[in-house]
Amino acid sequence: MRSKYLSLWAGSNRRDKSLAKKVKLAYVFPGQGSQAVEMGLELYKRYQSAKDVFDEVDSALGFSLSRLCFEGPEDELTQTINVQPAVLTVSIACLRAAEEVSGGSLPLPDIVAGHSLGEYTALVVAGVLSLSEAVRLVRERGHLMHEAGRARPGGMVAVIGLDEEIIRELCLTLGTEISNINCPGQIVVSGAEEKLAEFNRLAHGKGARRIIPLKVSGAFHSQLMQPAWECLKNAISEFTLHEPSAPVMANVTAQVLLDAQAIKSELVDQIVRCILWQQSVENMITSGVNTFIEIGHGQVLAGLIKRINPAVQVINIGDADVDNQVEKFWDEHRREHIRGIVEKAIQPERSS
Repeated sequence: MRSKYLSLWAGSNRRDKSLAKKVKLAYVFPGQGSQAVEMGLELYKRYQSAKDVFDEVDSALGFSLSRLCFEGPEDELTQTINVQPAVLTVSIACLRAAEEVSGGSLPLPDIVAGHSLGEYTALVVAGVLSLSEAVRLVRERGHLMHEAGRARPGGMVAVIGLDEEIIRELCLTLGTEISNINCPGQIVVSGAEEKLAEFNRLAHGKGARRIIPLKVSGAFHSQLMQPAWECLKNAISEFTLHEPSAPVMANVTAQVLLDAQAIKSELVDQIVRCILWQQSVENMITSGVNTFIEIGHGQVLAGLIKRINPAVQVINIGDADVDNQVEKFWDEHRREHIRGIVEKAIQPERSS
């Protein structure tokens, strides 16, 4: 059935690459927190290309990460040392399955980006690191972040519905730090547990709608991760980073990275500095991006991007029902292509 479906797909104008190039396309990849037991299992069963991804990662790491993804237990999967390579692996498996379904015609991105850990997935897609190198590196990153969390204990909370300037003032007063600016109305704060408790109390008093503790093992993207900074720098120096085949949007600066040395600096700094996701998305849109494909388990980034700019197109390619997700991608592109033709046709009438 699938081979017949793919042969029909191959003859469809939904796979016309010219349609895809009428839009400017970004691939975006989720980070830690998007995980769930059984993620990737359907991909593994249905798509040889996805199975190859899991097999390669299991071999690179020397244990069955795939079994941990498929079967858990959840408390082991969510350990930072495991969840980081797991989320990256599932995202790459989603992409490979989508490429398999589309007969290799999935359009290349004009730019790639990832949220925190997802930035490493973006680097695999841009050819900066191989899959095997990336999972080894992020497993070490996860280990270093966990150990830094033990040495300098802390946590993270998502603050919903409170103005950024008010949050900054509270952080300055209490010694906490803004660690993620995700979208309008959602900012993450990191800090020592006792300081976060006081932050929560004051933020509620200032009008925060909700404050959600995050299930992480430390105050990520803050100065409490400083013990991991030098070690990660040394770890990254052991890998050869290649020049990217596509521009990479940096988490820390929300600027485009075009060379390997700049990427190295970004990866090291990212561990102790704020993730500027909202600004990253806004800058991609300003540069002309009008279509985002979130690739990986869940739809966390799709929700954030829609809150940042409801006008852009956001498509998910996840680890379930990949065939229909890819079909939707091409249908949306065809509609966008037709819409562009119509707009060009009526522009002379508007100006006359």
